Amino acid sequence: METDYSHMEFSNNIEIEDSAFQDFERTDVKDMRLEAEAVVNDFLFAVSNMFVSKSLPCSDDVAYINVETRKRNKYCLELSEEGLRVVGYAFDHVDDNIQTPYHETVYSLLDTLSPAYREAFGNALLRRLEALKQDGQS
Repeated sequence: METDYSHMEFSNNIEIEDSAFQDFERTDVKDMRLEAEAVVNDFLFAVSNMFVSKSLPCSDDVAYINVETRKRNKYCLELSEEGLRVVGYAFDHVDDNIQTPYHETVYSLLDTLSPAYREAFGNALLRRLEALKQDGQS
């Protein structure tokens, strides 16, 4: 009888450890919608319009971002573990025939899509440096 009890106790411990491990694993999974929202918040200053698609499906492994450059070109971007890539040339539109390369960073992608992005980024950097300089002189 004691052997059975020990076995049950051991089984319960394993179950608890397994569920704790599963909870740990879940925290390691990226939610691409959250990643996409962070991208939008960080780069909205450099484009005319940028937002996470509400009509295309988002999941743990993919999200879609709509971008309008300052030159009024519209793109639908796919964000995944592989990086970012253009999947359409209109908001909320995925064209399966488009074969574009993945970019590791948003900087790289926007630099490719919009020459005006480089200027906007440089101007934003300059404003921040000037603000830091003024704060340092106060």
